[in-house]
Amino acid sequence: MTTLIESEEHKDLRAAVAAFGKRYGRDYITQLVDQGAYPTDLWQEAAKLGYIGVNLPEEYGGGGGGIAELSIVLEELGAAGAPLLMMIVSPAICGTVIARFGTDKQKQDWLPALADGTRTMAFGITEPDAGSNSHRITTTARRDPDTGDWLLTGRKVFVSGVDIADATLIVGRTEDSRTGRLKPCLFIVPRDADGFTRRRIDMELRGAEKQFELTLDDVRLPADALVGDEDAGLLQLFAGLNPERIMTAAFAIGMGRYALAKAIEYARDRTVFEVPIGAHQAIAHPLAQAHIDLELARLMMQKAALLYDAGDDAGAGEAANMAKYAAGEACVKAVDQAVHTLGGNGLTREFGLASLITAARVSRIAPVSREMILNYVSHQTLGLPKSY
Repeated sequence: MTTLIESEEHKDLRAAVAAFGKRYGRDYITQLVDQGAYPTDLWQEAAKLGYIGVNLPEEYGGGGGGIAELSIVLEELGAAGAPLLMMIVSPAICGTVIARFGTDKQKQDWLPALADGTRTMAFGITEPDAGSNSHRITTTARRDPDTGDWLLTGRKVFVSGVDIADATLIVGRTEDSRTGRLKPCLFIVPRDADGFTRRRIDMELRGAEKQFELTLDDVRLPADALVGDEDAGLLQLFAGLNPERIMTAAFAIGMGRYALAKAIEYARDRTVFEVPIGAHQAIAHPLAQAHIDLELARLMMQKAALLYDAGDDAGAGEAANMAKYAAGEACVKAVDQAVHTLGGNGLTREFGLASLITAARVSRIAPVSREMILNYVSHQTLGLPKSY
């Protein structure tokens, strides 16, 4: 499923990652989930091959590519049944923000380790009472006038992989000395920081990465825990959120492709009334439509990645939101049709599709709901007034 608009390098990367992913596959991930373990072997080997840090700068041990390359890696791992959710968080969000806005010391401390897979970083933005309204974030950071340290207080929810991450990039708010208004800032919070506690959220979703609620109770951080400029605000925040949307699209497209491939294989082999069920248009056409929808979503994802890697943050914002929306819709439909194609077998553990029903819904909900994306497009693209 390569496309003509990809360069030869991208095609080679796609083929290499696809072959690598098949050596692990869905059974490997499922067994680890059953054991409550994390796919460390997959992560470490992917990092050794240069896949985890493909988007990070070469001078810090990365591949020197961009989100376009990283999205190919995640999509192909997903299509092989072995996606790595932390790729969205650690190299895509946190790695990108630090590479673009971090101090020299932060880059030296984190980027080589993020690239070679020896360290990971989680990302905390969502709050219990804020939801999608980032302007209502209540996690605050204030300076200690005596030491210059930062003190963070607040709560975060649905933060992935905190238990395996070495630190979490926390979105907080500081007071603007000129206006008195609160502005967003990002802080690197070590996993073992005093006052930084976590509680696992009991999820129906079965995945290797666990979800957590975080509490920050006057967490004391050194002055250099702040990433970038204290006054940059939303610019730095969206430097991470656009890659997050693009990578979520890649995650969804990979999942949809995996489900579709299983359904196609079954429709070719399963014979009823003397012909394979795939010969019936009632089966074939919905699968064909699912393929079309996934391909269209990928085109928008590629556009978003191209714009982002070219430095067009505004254009990438629109395209990244559209890509995430399209991929989420395509993924849910592909998984649903795959399960329906297999009938009762689609709900058995043997075929491994039933668990994707829940997982696919995540691509509609996180990191931003499809309704908020429609709000974004109606306001930002169409120029329609807001209702809030």
